[in-house]
Amino acid sequence: MALQAPTPSPSGTQFASPVPIIGPQYCAPYPVDLAIVRKVLTISDGNFVVTDVNGTVVFKVKGKILTIRDRRVLLDGAGNPIVTLRQKIMSAHDRWQVFRGESVKESDLIFTVKRSSILQLKAKLHVFLANNTKEDVCDFKVEGSWLERSCVIYAGESSSIIAQMHKKLTVKSVLIGKDNFSVTIYPSVDYAFIVALVVILDGINHDDVE
Repeated sequence: MALQAPTPSPSGTQFASPVPIIGPQYCAPYPVDLAIVRKVLTISDGNFVVTDVNGTVVFKVKGKILTIRDRRVLLDGAGNPIVTLRQKIMSAHDRWQVFRGESVKESDLIFTVKRSSILQLKAKLHVFLANNTKEDVCDFKVEGSWLERSCVIYAGESSSIIAQMHKKLTVKSVLIGKDNFSVTIYPSVDYAFIVALVVILDGINHDDVE
């Protein structure tokens, strides 16, 4: 069944019905706050850990796999693969593709992310669901500054916010080489989808500084 982009409710802050981009189990009828810890000084797998407000690990991320493409895998708290995020080589707009499980088959493609333009001072990404093959209009967009860990995710070309990312800086986090930030996901929004977008933002930022 083809996925459709969500339709915001008249209030502009909540969708009329859940839209499970990755899965219905990740759509909550209330706002979801997640804390994301990125281990700065590490070359091992598992450089991202995502927890809920109670400190329970919800997601983890396997780091780079030594291939031509940059590939990362989003895992649930038990270590089961949810989606694979793969950077497409020879792409002028930093195109990333997200597939179900550990697959990289086109038939398992869920959505694609790319920069809206090649030269950017701040992050502006367009997200296209798999059935949006023409890519004339994006299904979601991401705007903000990754370096400041301040980004907003919108539904399509509208001003309806579906998630926001904020920096959480502490002296302890700097000393132990960890980058802490939080993400607030609005009701009925697939929070696994939002976490996948954050991981892609990180990948694009590292391409810029390397």
